[in-house]
Amino acid sequence: MASGAAAAAVSLETQREVEQFLYRQAEILDERRWDDWLALFTPEGHYWMPADPSHTSGEGVPSIFYEDPYMMRVRAGRLEHPRAWSQSPRNRTNHVVSNVIIEHEDPETGEIAARAKFIMVEFRLDEQRYFTGTYRHHLVRMPEGLRIRLQRVDLLNYDGPYDYVLQYWV
Repeated sequence: MASGAAAAAVSLETQREVEQFLYRQAEILDERRWDDWLALFTPEGHYWMPADPSHTSGEGVPSIFYEDPYMMRVRAGRLEHPRAWSQSPRNRTNHVVSNVIIEHEDPETGEIAARAKFIMVEFRLDEQRYFTGTYRHHLVRMPEGLRIRLQRVDLLNYDGPYDYVLQYWV
Protein backbone atom coordinates (compact mmCIF):
# COMPACT_ATOMS: atom_id res chain seq x y z
CA MET A 1 0.00 0.00 0.00
CA ALA A 2 1.20 3.51 -0.71
CA SER A 3 2.67 5.61 2.07
CA GLY A 4 -0.65 7.38 2.52
CA ALA A 5 -2.04 10.84 2.30
CA ALA A 6 -0.08 13.94 3.10
CA ALA A 7 -0.24 15.33 6.59
CA ALA A 8 -3.35 17.37 7.32
CA ALA A 9 -3.14 20.78 8.92
CA VAL A 10 -4.33 20.03 12.46
CA SER A 11 -3.94 21.77 15.77
CA LEU A 12 -1.11 20.86 18.11
CA GLU A 13 -3.80 19.70 20.55
CA THR A 14 -5.19 17.19 18.03
CA GLN A 15 -1.71 15.98 17.14
CA ARG A 16 -0.87 15.45 20.81
CA GLU A 17 -4.24 13.84 21.55
CA VAL A 18 -3.75 11.24 18.80
CA GLU A 19 -0.12 10.59 19.76
CA GLN A 20 -1.04 10.08 23.42
CA PHE A 21 -3.90 7.78 22.44
CA LEU A 22 -1.56 5.59 20.35
CA TYR A 23 1.11 5.54 23.08
CA ARG A 24 -1.50 4.53 25.66
CA GLN A 25 -2.79 1.79 23.36
CA ALA A 26 0.76 0.40 23.04
CA GLU A 27 1.20 0.38 26.81
CA ILE A 28 -2.14 -1.35 27.32
CA LEU A 29 -1.15 -4.08 24.87
CA ASP A 30 2.25 -4.56 26.54
CA GLU A 31 0.51 -4.92 29.90
CA ARG A 32 -2.01 -7.45 28.50
CA ARG A 33 -4.93 -5.34 29.70
CA TRP A 34 -7.32 -6.76 27.14
CA ASP A 35 -10.52 -5.26 28.55
CA ASP A 36 -8.95 -1.79 28.53
CA TRP A 37 -7.72 -2.36 24.99
CA LEU A 38 -11.10 -3.55 23.75
CA ALA A 39 -12.69 -0.47 25.34
CA LEU A 40 -10.64 1.65 22.90
CA PHE A 41 -12.78 0.37 20.00
CA THR A 42 -16.20 1.55 18.89
CA PRO A 43 -18.95 -1.11 19.02
CA GLU A 44 -18.56 -1.61 15.26
CA GLY A 45 -14.75 -1.34 15.35
CA HIS A 46 -12.36 -3.70 13.60
CA TYR A 47 -8.75 -4.75 14.00
CA TRP A 48 -7.35 -5.70 10.60
CA MET A 49 -3.98 -7.09 9.60
CA PRO A 50 -4.16 -7.81 5.87
CA ALA A 51 -2.22 -10.72 4.41
CA ASP A 52 -1.29 -8.42 1.53
CA PRO A 53 -0.87 -4.66 1.93
CA SER A 54 -2.49 -4.03 -1.47
CA HIS A 55 -5.87 -5.14 -0.05
CA THR A 56 -8.31 -2.29 0.41
CA SER A 57 -10.93 -4.21 2.40
CA GLY A 58 -10.88 -7.03 4.92
CA GLU A 59 -14.05 -8.53 3.47
CA GLY A 60 -13.66 -11.58 1.25
CA VAL A 61 -9.85 -11.69 1.23
CA PRO A 62 -7.32 -13.61 3.31
CA SER A 63 -6.22 -11.69 6.39
CA ILE A 64 -3.87 -12.45 9.26
CA PHE A 65 -6.51 -10.86 11.50
CA TYR A 66 -9.87 -9.32 10.67
CA GLU A 67 -11.74 -9.13 13.93
CA ASP A 68 -14.69 -7.28 15.34
CA PRO A 69 -15.01 -6.70 19.12
CA TYR A 70 -16.71 -10.07 19.62
CA MET A 71 -13.83 -11.98 17.99
CA MET A 72 -11.27 -9.87 19.87
CA ARG A 73 -12.97 -10.85 23.15
CA VAL A 74 -12.86 -14.53 22.15
CA ARG A 75 -9.12 -14.22 21.40
CA ALA A 76 -8.48 -12.44 24.72
CA GLY A 77 -10.33 -15.23 26.53
CA ARG A 78 -8.16 -17.86 24.85
CA LEU A 79 -4.97 -15.96 25.70
CA GLU A 80 -5.89 -15.76 29.37
CA HIS A 81 -7.30 -19.27 29.75
CA PRO A 82 -5.36 -21.18 32.45
CA ARG A 83 -4.79 -24.10 30.05
CA ALA A 84 -3.61 -22.02 27.09
CA TRP A 85 -0.52 -24.09 26.28
CA SER A 86 0.53 -21.60 23.61
CA GLN A 87 0.93 -19.00 26.36
CA SER A 88 3.02 -21.12 28.70
CA PRO A 89 5.24 -19.38 29.30
CA ARG A 90 3.51 -16.13 28.45
CA ASN A 91 5.06 -13.88 25.92
CA ARG A 92 6.22 -10.38 26.78
CA THR A 93 5.99 -7.54 24.30
CA ASN A 94 7.28 -4.03 23.90
CA HIS A 95 5.63 -1.68 21.41
CA VAL A 96 7.26 1.52 20.17
CA VAL A 97 5.09 3.92 18.18
CA SER A 98 6.50 6.87 16.24
CA ASN A 99 6.12 9.11 13.20
CA VAL A 100 2.45 9.84 13.93
CA ILE A 101 0.88 11.69 11.02
CA ILE A 102 -2.70 12.93 10.94
CA GLU A 103 -3.96 12.45 7.38
CA HIS A 104 -7.46 13.83 7.84
CA GLU A 105 -9.63 15.42 10.48
CA ASP A 106 -13.32 16.18 10.11
CA PRO A 107 -14.37 18.54 12.91
CA GLU A 108 -18.07 18.04 12.12
CA THR A 109 -18.09 14.23 12.48
CA GLY A 110 -15.15 13.93 14.86
CA GLU A 111 -13.42 11.46 12.54
CA ILE A 112 -9.64 11.37 12.30
CA ALA A 113 -7.45 9.30 9.98
CA ALA A 114 -3.89 8.80 11.19
CA ARG A 115 -0.91 6.64 10.39
CA ALA A 116 2.16 5.79 12.45
CA LYS A 117 5.18 3.54 12.34
CA PHE A 118 5.64 0.82 14.93
CA ILE A 119 8.14 -1.72 16.16
CA MET A 120 6.97 -4.55 18.38
CA VAL A 121 9.33 -6.98 20.05
CA GLU A 122 8.06 -10.25 21.49
CA PHE A 123 10.07 -12.33 23.96
CA ARG A 124 9.04 -15.92 24.56
CA LEU A 125 10.87 -19.19 25.15
CA ASP A 126 14.24 -17.40 25.27
CA GLU A 127 13.75 -15.99 21.78
CA GLN A 128 12.85 -12.56 20.43
CA ARG A 129 10.76 -11.83 17.37
CA TYR A 130 10.50 -8.43 15.76
CA PHE A 131 7.55 -6.99 13.92
CA THR A 132 7.51 -3.60 12.29
CA GLY A 133 5.25 -1.76 9.94
CA THR A 134 2.60 0.91 9.68
CA TYR A 135 -0.53 1.45 11.74
CA ARG A 136 -3.49 3.14 10.09
CA HIS A 137 -6.19 4.28 12.47
CA HIS A 138 -9.65 5.54 11.69
CA LEU A 139 -10.60 7.22 14.94
CA VAL A 140 -13.76 8.93 16.05
CA ARG A 141 -14.31 11.38 18.90
CA MET A 142 -16.87 10.11 21.37
CA PRO A 143 -17.96 11.49 24.76
CA GLU A 144 -15.43 9.20 26.48
CA GLY A 145 -12.59 10.27 24.14
CA LEU A 146 -11.06 8.91 20.96
CA ARG A 147 -12.17 5.45 19.90
CA ILE A 148 -10.99 3.15 17.09
CA ARG A 149 -13.38 2.44 14.24
CA LEU A 150 -10.65 0.64 12.29
CA GLN A 151 -7.08 -0.25 13.15
CA ARG A 152 -5.17 -1.56 10.17
CA VAL A 153 -1.74 -3.07 10.72
CA ASP A 154 0.48 -3.41 7.65
CA LEU A 155 3.46 -5.59 8.55
CA LEU A 156 6.71 -4.87 6.77
CA ASN A 157 7.39 -8.62 6.65
CA TYR A 158 3.83 -9.65 5.74
CA ASP A 159 5.15 -12.25 3.29
CA GLY A 160 7.92 -13.59 5.51
CA PRO A 161 8.00 -16.89 7.38
CA TYR A 162 6.98 -17.14 11.04
CA ASP A 163 8.28 -19.65 13.57
CA TYR A 164 4.80 -19.86 15.05
CA VAL A 165 1.48 -18.16 14.55
CA LEU A 166 0.70 -14.76 16.00
CA GLN A 167 -1.57 -15.29 18.99
CA TYR A 168 -2.04 -11.66 20.04
CA TRP A 169 -2.37 -8.22 18.55
CA VAL A 170 0.63 -6.35 17.19
